[in-house]
Amino acid sequence: MNNDPADNTPDERPAKAERRLRGFAKHLMAYIAAMAVLVSINLLATPESPWFVLPMVGWGSVLALHVAWVMGLFDGLSGK
Repeated sequence: MNNDPADNTPDERPAKAERRLRGFAKHLMAYIAAMAVLVSINLLATPESPWFVLPMVGWGSVLALHVAWVMGLFDGLSGK
């Protein structure tokens, strides 16, 4: 992680926000693809037991934290 104070200049903020958003988009696409595969496997192999919910909720929680980070909700915690 880059903790360079230059990242907080007005000129660098849009670039930093764009990098964060691109990273989140990749994370979201991976989540959607993985969940599609897991749900399909679950429904084909063991439809009576919805085990796909556990990874969906677990990874979804991490994805929610990533959204908060992209939005800058954790920026104040670093003391900058």
